[in-house]
Order: sequence, then structure tokens, then C-alpha cells
Amino acid sequence: MLSSSVDTIYPCPFSKGYGIPVRQAWLMLKIFALYRFVTACLFVMLFYLRFGPSLLGSYDASLYQFTSVAYLGISLIAAPVAFRPRWAYASLAQLFIFTDIVFITLLMHASGGIGSGIGILLAISIAAGGLLIGGRCAMLFAALASLAILAEEVYAIEIHAFENTTLTYAGMLGVSFFSIAFLSVILAQRAEQSAVLARRHEQTIARLESLNRYIIQHLQSGIMIVDERQVTQLSNQSALRLLGLVLHPEELTEVAPELRQAFELWRNNRDQDFAIIRLANRSEVQVRFSELRMDDEALYMLIFEDIALYNQRLQQSKLASLGRLTASIAHEIRNPLSAISHAGQLLSEAPDLDVQELRLTEIIQHHCQRVNSIIEDILKLSRRNPSQKQKIALDQWLPAYLDDQKLNLGERAECFKLIFKAQGLNACIDSGHLKQILDNLCANALQYGKPELGDIMLEVSQMQEVPCIKIIDNGAGIAAEHRQHLFEPFFTTSHQGTGLGLYISRELAELNQAELSYAAHSGKPCFTLLLANADHAVIEI
Repeated sequence: MLSSSVDTIYPCPFSKGYGIPVRQAWLMLKIFALYRFVTACLFVMLFYLRFGPSLLGSYDASLYQFTSVAYLGISLIAAPVAFRPRWAYASLAQLFIFTDIVFITLLMHASGGIGSGIGILLAISIAAGGLLIGGRCAMLFAALASLAILAEEVYAIEIHAFENTTLTYAGMLGVSFFSIAFLSVILAQRAEQSAVLARRHEQTIARLESLNRYIIQHLQSGIMIVDERQVTQLSNQSALRLLGLVLHPEELTEVAPELRQAFELWRNNRDQDFAIIRLANRSEVQVRFSELRMDDEALYMLIFEDIALYNQRLQQSKLASLGRLTASIAHEIRNPLSAISHAGQLLSEAPDLDVQELRLTEIIQHHCQRVNSIIEDILKLSRRNPSQKQKIALDQWLPAYLDDQKLNLGERAECFKLIFKAQGLNACIDSGHLKQILDNLCANALQYGKPELGDIMLEVSQMQEVPCIKIIDNGAGIAAEHRQHLFEPFFTTSHQGTGLGLYISRELAELNQAELSYAAHSGKPCFTLLLANADHAVIEI
């Protein structure tokens, strides 16, 4: 009887909970078939060759001849069946045990009964029954063997076949059969428990291995494992992305010659455990080396980090410190600035001021407001909250954003037109930060983009397998000499601006692993915002 699991056989119909692994069961059955064949050959050979005095067939030679030859013939027929399974395992194993009980009992009777010593061979068959079938069936075989021995002795006593017959020895032999069956069942149960425990451990190890493989593949840092010959054993997807590879490299030389040289230098001098590698596409990555101590071989782990991401984290740390400093300075400036503004307002209300003096008070108020705007932007920068990334469906979020703009901008919001060139895009970004970035970009487009010449386009598409938002206006664009300073703080070509809008927008974009850039699009000014794809989000370490 096969269980629902193809790896386990439940051979005993009276003990359905006792199972044996398939490979182990058939291996034991093959060994037992070989034992039966060898035993049958010995029975025949020892009878016909007659090496000295023997009890074999001493009582009934014809019965011994027929039984031994039949036993050998059945063993010859059964051996190929065990090695090339065609029958059910349980049926074949039970047939082996039953035939052993019958033929060994007959051989024992033909050789003079219990005194011949042949009956002790049944103990091996009973033990085999406990291992091959087990459960309550092992006790059944022991009971059948004991009954066969007792029946043979009772029959011999009735016909006065032997001079000396004893039921005591037959009873002791039966007790030994039960003892052997009981011990074999206990041993088989322990073996089964060990096998179950081993399978559980194997499943646990397999789950842990699968989990580790999943974690390694989804790390943002690139991981590569190499051996002493610099042959790659493992590399995750992040490593391929950072190194600009499509297929997993077989050796370090395929990545970059500088990487192989840096690895060899590290093996000679373990103090310098990191290096900066320039790739074929002229991008740079940082690599750290470490050794993995294994029992049988030496392996080495290479951890790749994006230099841009590393500089971004460093920049964020510096900006955090600078933000706290500028916030303190801004608060200190705001107090005297408020006093100046208030004094200028009172001065402008004086009744005896001429036109030139009123103009001076207007200049004071204008520049006080400008300085106050700068302070407000600086305070916004210093109060920037950490990014709370979430999955945003752009085809739902952007229309809602434009609806909010209609409430804030009124009729000016009609200048914006939303176009989706790709549907179903999901971005991983802080929704508040995305709103602040688009507010700045849309404000610039309204101020410098000449909306009277046409709609300001918000175009949603996919670039490099990531969501992309483009803001395209109809303005004159930014001069080439100004583009390299476009995202620097306090850089502006307008006398009215503070020069912090684009700077804050790029900082917010980088905080969310997005990228904000400027380029012409079909001859028109275009700001491009590349967002992190929420469908391919990775674990950041």
C-alpha cells in the first residue's frame, strides 16, 4: 500500500502509521532476496555433496529433496522480481516471509525436527519481517512461525516420527521469535523516527537555503562569490545591474581587469579591503572584499556598492548637519528682519514723506519679503522629513494631483495637460515629496514656460524599465552656460527667485532614489523625473 507521499511505503495493513522510505525498503528487500537465494543453494549443495555426516534429510530424504529444490526455484524466480520491481512491495515482502516459514518448517521436519537446528533460521526471517514490513505484521509472522514449529512437533509426537521430541524447546523457540520480532519493530521505529527527523531537517535546510537565496538576489548591494581561481560561484541581480552585465560572469576578468588586479592586491595585503573600480561604461562602483571560511575550500565575497548611492548618503548626512546650522542662522536673521520690516512699514505710513522716500520704503519692504522667502525655503530644507516610501499608482495619483492644482491655481491650472504613454506604472516614492517636486516644477513652468503659447505637458512614460514623468513647456529654455549650475543652491536667473526650488526638488528626488534632470525635448524645455519602480523594489542595506 502506497501512501499519499511517493517517498514512503506503508506495507503493513494492520499498522497504517508505520512507513518505510521507498529506496530503503527496496534495498532491504533485495538484500533479503539474495540471502534467501544463498540459503536455498546451501540447502541443495550440502545435501548432495555430503561433506561428512549430516542431519539434512535424515528423516525423509525425498521430502527434503523436493522442498529444497522448490525453495531454490522460488528463490530464483523471486530474485529478479525484487531487482526489477513489477509487483507491489508489500505483497512481495509478505510472500517472501510466508514461503520461508513454510519451506524451513518442512526442511526442519525432513531433517529430524527441532533437533536438526534448522528451525533457528526462522529467526532471521522473522527479523527480516520486522524490518521489511514492521508494525503488527511482524508479530503476526512471529505467531505463524511459532505455530508452525509447534504444529510440526505435535505432528511428530503423534506419528512417533522421532525418538526424542520436546515441546519445551519448541515453545522457547517461539518465545525467541516474538522477542526478535519485538526488537526488530523497535529498531525499525527508531530508524523511521530518525528518517522523519532527517527529512524535517532537510526540509528546514532547503527552506533556509531558498530564503537565503531570495534575500541575496533582492539585496540592493551587489554580491559576488568567487573561489581561489577567481571563478564566479554566485552573483545576484544587483551585482549584474551595478556592473552593467546581462549574463553571470564566469571569471572576474570578464567584469573588469581592474577588479581582478584589485582582488589580487587585496589577497596580498588584507588591510586594504575596498577599492573603486571604473567599468567599461565609465561608471564607478565601490567593491569590498572579505573571506568566507569554509572547511573544504576558500571562498571570497565581493560586495559592490553604487558610488552615486554612497555619495548620496554622505551628502544627506552633510545636509542634515548643514540644515540644523542654517535653521539656527535663519531664526537669528528673522528677528532683526521682522524689526526692519516693521520699521519700514511704520515709516511708509508717515504723512510728510515725499515720493522718493516712499520709493525707498517700498524697496525696504520688497527686499525684506525676498529675504523672508529665502529664510522660508531654508527652513523648509532644514525641516525635511525622512522619506516614507510607498507604492503609488501614477495613473490614479497624477489626475488627483491636477484636480488639487485646480483648487490652488484656479484658471491657471487649465494650462496643464496630462498624457499617459504607458499605463499601469507604479512608483516607489514619498507622496508628499513627489507633490513638493511637482509643485516646484509646475510653478517654474507657469513662470518661465510661456503657457500662453500652448499647454504645459505632463507626460508619463517608461524609460529604462522605470516610471518617468516629463514636464514640457514652451519657454525659451535654459542657456547652455547655466545648465551645469541649474540645480545648485541659490542659483537663479530671475531677480525674483531664491534659487532653492530646483535644488530642493533634486534633493527630494535623490532622497527617494529618483533622478531629476533637464534636457530639451523636441526643441522644448523639459524636466525629466525618473522614479523608482515599485514593482522591482529591492531591500536596501
